[in-house]
Amino acid sequence: MTGDVPQQRPAPFSLLLPVYGNDDPAQFTRAFSSSVDAQTLPPDEVVVVQDGAITAALETAVAKAVASTGVPVVRVRIPERGGLANALTAGLAACSHDIVARMDADDVSLSSRFERQLAKVHEGFDLVGTGMLEFAHDTSEVIGRRTPPTGAANIAKYARFHDPFNHPTVMYRRAAVDRAGGYEDIGLMEDYWLFARMIHSGARVENLPDPLLMYRVGAGAYSRRGGRRQFEAELSLQRALRSIRFTTRAQFCRNITVRGIYRFVPVGMRTRLYRRLIARGFKNTGV
Repeated sequence: MTGDVPQQRPAPFSLLLPVYGNDDPAQFTRAFSSSVDAQTLPPDEVVVVQDGAITAALETAVAKAVASTGVPVVRVRIPERGGLANALTAGLAACSHDIVARMDADDVSLSSRFERQLAKVHEGFDLVGTGMLEFAHDTSEVIGRRTPPTGAANIAKYARFHDPFNHPTVMYRRAAVDRAGGYEDIGLMEDYWLFARMIHSGARVENLPDPLLMYRVGAGAYSRRGGRRQFEAELSLQRALRSIRFTTRAQFCRNITVRGIYRFVPVGMRTRLYRRLIARGFKNTGV
């Protein structure tokens, strides 16, 4: 007898989406719809983490999204805002599935994002990121593109100087995140610190270079990357990377010098440097 060979059912996965008081209700609605109802392969559940108090308008938007989708939604409410690392830790604990996709409340996922990422996870990868397009207000007006490094060797090399993954795009195995120690608060760089530890602990990692998410660049995106407080977070990160021997002494000194200076240059110059040197990649410079 002959017949069609049954296709393997995709592994179930959770979508982890944190929200906090400053999120815009309309942007949340668009983010939720694009990453749940508009996907060619929708998540099997959505975990929405409310980090502290939110506005009545945002509460209404979340409630409407939950009521209108056919995908089960789990809501995690944290009474006092504790920051992204804390929110993601709470959200991961609430996820029913080992495979988890990340999403922010003001970005837009392209329709094939999860289908393509899950295919890579099925190949045995523990962490899969993608490229992304930047926009300010209207998604029809792209102002930048971030193409991440690909291949384990290139990703590991790139990670010695800069975060090799676009955090809002990632899909990962929760078990691999747990093995690396999970999220830890370290300024705005909790994702970089986690991904470095995942690489260091032997996780299989990959990036899809194609942009599968549209990332909203807010008015304060580059100002938040500078200043004394962020320099101190940078110093803590570099000391942490060195403490696990992820970087060499020479790399530590270089990173403190180059990335440290970056924290104190004027916002306009910081924006240009980011786009020229970081968003477009150090992957071909031998760092």
